[in-house]
This record gives sequence, structure tokens and C-alpha cells, in this order.
Amino acid sequence: MNISAILAVVLPEKLDTMVTTLNQLPGVEVHHIEQDSGRLILTQEAESIDDEIKGLKMIKKLPGIIMADMVQHYFGEDEHSYPPELPDELNDQSEAVCVPAFLNE
Repeated sequence: MNISAILAVVLPEKLDTMVTTLNQLPGVEVHHIEQDSGRLILTQEAESIDDEIKGLKMIKKLPGIIMADMVQHYFGEDEHSYPPELPDELNDQSEAVCVPAFLNE
């Protein structure tokens, strides 16, 4: 299961209609509504990356959508793709890691 967070901006006069429309799409749920700016935060669940992209493209084409972009993405199978611990070369806290000193304070 793939889950993505999408930021959408809609025409303020179409806000209520768009929230209803978006909530009726399969796997889509509106979580935050900002009345004044027309910004919405929504999530989309999809079985595959291809389905996820198709869903985002469909959202972008809806009348009243000014902009819609994926801002976060979660692959459900990722927890099985990576080892539970970092490899030694990534876990090394020596000066080889290029982190500015002020970020370590």
C-alpha cells in the first residue's frame, strides 16, 4: 500500500464542492481545510505507484483545482527493503561525515 500526502489549492468559491468531490474519490481523504487561502491537505492510498500517479493526475484535472502536488510519500513495503541498522560506513560519526559544526551544537 502506498500513501501520499498532497497539498492542493482550490478556488475559494469552489472550496466546499471540491472537498466533497475529493472525499468521494477512491482512497482520497481531505484532512485539513484552510478557508481563506483555499489550501487543502489530503491523503491518497493506492495499491501501486502507477495508481498513485494516476490519482494525482486526476486530482490535478478537476475543475476548481489550481494546484495539486505530492509533498510526502510512503511505500508500505519499504520497511522490508532496508536493514534495521545503518551500514557501518553510514553509521560512522567521524569527520568523514560532512555535517557543519553548528548543526551538531
